[in-house]
Amino acid sequence: MPIVVDIDVMLARRKMSVGALAEQIGITPANLAVLKNGRAKAVRFTTLEALCEVLDCQPGDLLRWESEDAAEPVTRAGTR
Repeated sequence: MPIVVDIDVMLARRKMSVGALAEQIGITPANLAVLKNGRAKAVRFTTLEALCEVLDCQPGDLLRWESEDAAEPVTRAGTR
């Protein structure tokens, strides 16, 4: 999946648990886990805003794009 979710990185930096973050942003820990593990199909801007406010970060600190080509192994000839 080309969109990578780095909520776990910000949680570690803030020394915060998933449960505490879920409570502060007003969603269930299960729904936060779906988002955190990259299984969500969408995220509401209100949820993203709450995440940024509580974690004191920017949306780009939580979400990034990664080329699908980067995930493919490189063969010894240098091709994918």
